[in-house]
Amino acid sequence: MKCVYYLSPTLKSTQQISDDLHGIGVDDWFLHVVSKDESGLSKEKLHSSNYLETLDLIRNGLIGASLGFVAGVLAAMLAMAVEPFGPGMHWVGYIAIVFVLSCFGAWVGGLVGIASENKKLANFHDDIESGKYLVLIYAKKHQETKIQEMMKAKHAEATLAAVDASFLNPFAQLKLSPKVA
Repeated sequence: MKCVYYLSPTLKSTQQISDDLHGIGVDDWFLHVVSKDESGLSKEKLHSSNYLETLDLIRNGLIGASLGFVAGVLAAMLAMAVEPFGPGMHWVGYIAIVFVLSCFGAWVGGLVGIASENKKLANFHDDIESGKYLVLIYAKKHQETKIQEMMKAKHAEATLAAVDASFLNPFAQLKLSPKVA
């Protein structure tokens, strides 16, 4: 499944795009809109994007967990060498040190992620702030060409902004359309 990004200039155009996508079989579950006008999206009954799409929670949480894991391993090795809890500490104690620091790192990373914009959407920040609508379409393999053909035929005002092999992988690079790059 790929995520196809289109920039739409107006709310009315975005509503028409949504209706046409429903007409070719794209479910609401696979269609989200990123906009600074959340009330307009709600009024038009368009699915706005969720926090996992707009914030960098997952990416920064994973980075934090990784750093916490490394810190936990180092702390466990230090605890083995220094023996602050006495000689003969059970191996479960060392695993607990690694686990607690990994969880702490994930928590701190998640807090940082809540405060930051998704790296994949950062390319479109200025467009969204200027009032455009970013339409995220999660296309199944057999729908990809049908979606792009329909968009080209019916919605010349919307520009293909990017195609992502998988929006779910927070570390994957986004392939911007030549018009946007």
